[in-house]
Amino acid sequence: MPYAAITYRVKPGHEDEIADIFAQFQRVDTPDLRYEDGGPAGRLLGTAVFVKEDVMVRIIHFEGDFAVIARHMAAQRGVHLIEQQLAPYLQRQRDTTTPQAFGQYFRDATMRCVSQLSLDTHPTKG
Repeated sequence: MPYAAITYRVKPGHEDEIADIFAQFQRVDTPDLRYEDGGPAGRLLGTAVFVKEDVMVRIIHFEGDFAVIARHMAAQRGVHLIEQQLAPYLQRQRDTTTPQAFGQYFRDATMRCVSQLSLDTHPTKG
């Protein structure tokens, strides 16, 4: 089950304020991801947010089609509330008000994955 990481450049010294914002996060309405035609595309299995100095990273644990996650997240009220609350702490503002703009930021901020290891891929599994 893959992971993805989304980066945010934040103003240093605001780790506590950012933690407070995420403590109030409104979770997605459903973890089930669907293609535009309604067919199943995967599931969100979990997320985690890390912040240190001027870097914040959101880790997404999912199964299925990662490309569908941005569209799903762009439709979530809680995501837009977080975006508004984070705005004062971002080093550079970005447009996430439309699904297209949110999707573009999501794609641009996704980190390159260089390794994913799990128990399922361990060589002693068998």
